[in-house]
Amino acid sequence: MSDSTITLPWLVVRRDDNGNRYTVSRCATRVEAEKIAGRLEGPGPTQLYLIECIEQNGQNGSP
Repeated sequence: MSDSTITLPWLVVRRDDNGNRYTVSRCATRVEAEKIAGRLEGPGPTQLYLIECIEQNGQNGSP
C-alpha cells in the first residue's frame, strides 16, 4: 500500500453511459471530494460522479 492510499483515501470517480469508470481526483476528506464532484457536475451531457473511499485493505467502498 502506498502513502497516497493512506493520506488520500477518497476518490472522485466519473462513470459514463457505457459503465466505464475513471478516477478524476483523490482527496484527503469526503468533504473535499464532494466539493470537487460538485464543481465537475454542470450543464451539458449528464455525467455521474461517485465518491468512494479506499479501505485499508486497498479495496474501494462507499461508506
